[in-house]
Amino acid sequence: MADGTDQGADETGPDTAGRAPADAGRGGGKKQPSPPPPVPPRPLDAIDHDILRILQTDGRASIRSVAERVHVSRANAYARINRLIDDGVIRGFSARVDHERAGQGASAYITLKIVQNSWRTVREQLEELPGAAHIALVSGDFDVLLLVHAPDNRSLRELVLTRLQSIPEVLSTRTLLVFEETDLGPGTATGPTL
Repeated sequence: MADGTDQGADETGPDTAGRAPADAGRGGGKKQPSPPPPVPPRPLDAIDHDILRILQTDGRASIRSVAERVHVSRANAYARINRLIDDGVIRGFSARVDHERAGQGASAYITLKIVQNSWRTVREQLEELPGAAHIALVSGDFDVLLLVHAPDNRSLRELVLTRLQSIPEVLSTRTLLVFEETDLGPGTATGPTL
């Protein structure tokens, strides 16, 4: 996988797998029109960016609170948040968890080298791993960076030596234990925003 990322591969959903086109057998021969190209994301203005910062800091902020803080009406704030959700800019709302207090005291970044053009297959299997928190296809000496949280080192060892090593497309792994971490989420970062 060192050089290829299987870009451009066609992913078909489970609803269309193995089915004939809708007009098959109806005097056919007609080629299905190509799907329209993906719609480019709408540009975000300063208010949109302010809304994102507020929601990243406090995903439970009310529409009223957001509207007041960015100086727009509640209807405008509501419409903007819904647009950000519809456009896929906001992918969801979640809680930031202290993994140690939640019984996940062992954390590690694991680097993986994988078989060329197997990213999608490997990603699907990694998503099923218990404790998988972040998965990224990266460039450099390895192909995938995986962050996992486990109850203890024994569970972490089991995850790496049994679960990861049993994935046929995984050629090698390297485990980097996390001794201490600092959350740099919005509201805690000290550097300038980009």
